[in-house]
Amino acid sequence: MKGGRKQAPPFLQTQVSWPCLCHHDHVLWLVNMTSAGEKQHYALVLLKYLFDHLPTTTTVGLLYGIGCQLEHSCHKWKLLDEGILSRLKFGISVFHAYGHQWPCQIVYHPHKCVGFGLSDGEGCEWLWSSLKMLIPIL
Repeated sequence: MKGGRKQAPPFLQTQVSWPCLCHHDHVLWLVNMTSAGEKQHYALVLLKYLFDHLPTTTTVGLLYGIGCQLEHSCHKWKLLDEGILSRLKFGISVFHAYGHQWPCQIVYHPHKCVGFGLSDGEGCEWLWSSLKMLIPIL
């Protein structure tokens, strides 16, 4: 016990999950986050798992709040093999794009990238908004 309160069992200690959503904003997979902050390895695990379940000819568009940094890291540190990177188009979700520098917005904004159509990449925000009533108020 810490501070007079019982600790939850380890399997109940997950506080945040990171989802992988399809174009239609349906949850494909969730990863439990075990450390604070948005670490790139959570996105990398989901991408690897996604590509393990797709045909080798499938191209994927990824809209992520820091998609520009993730792409740079993947190329610089070879975090994903070339077979995956060649089939992956990085973008930034619409809401997050406006917090980026203008050159970054030109390259990564989904409405300026071929293949994203009118996708906004805000499915996770919609998901969390729809689940907020399940979160207890402390």
